[in-house]
Amino acid sequence: MAGPLVILCGPMGVGKSTIGTLLAERLGVAYRDTDADVEAAEGRPISEIFIDEGEDHFREVEARAVAAALVEHDGVLALGGGAVLREETRQRLAGQPVVFLSMGVDEAVHRLHLDRSRPLLMGNPRRKWRELMEARRPIYTSIARVVIDTDARQPYEVVEDVLQALELKDS
Repeated sequence: MAGPLVILCGPMGVGKSTIGTLLAERLGVAYRDTDADVEAAEGRPISEIFIDEGEDHFREVEARAVAAALVEHDGVLALGGGAVLREETRQRLAGQPVVFLSMGVDEAVHRLHLDRSRPLLMGNPRRKWRELMEARRPIYTSIARVVIDTDARQPYEVVEDVLQALELKDS
């Protein structure tokens, strides 16, 4: 197995799950989300993991989930927003078909509806999201083969851009 055909990364709310599902359908392959893998492994939602065990524990479980998915999965893979924070994960992603789905703060506010249920957005969600992106954008960009802006775009438009950018033919 050669690994995933497409790996999607980017911030929470950018549409990795939606785009990933549509891409997988178009390509006739399976879709996998490492956030779902983490929740299945822990038997509880990510928000509870953060509250009960803390971010460090979550990131450790997440790193294991990403490592396993990169070996086991050959379809479309979506990574959690912070999965790229660990150096070991970035090393595993080197040379892989990583697509950074990008969006601006105004789009994030619109899509996330200032969702305070997300652990990393507690307090002032707009400011927190901006701070997260200031820290993460260089990381996303450094590991990505392709960067695609999703602001004010329909999912099918983004899917077309991914297919074209990675020179993938759909079935």
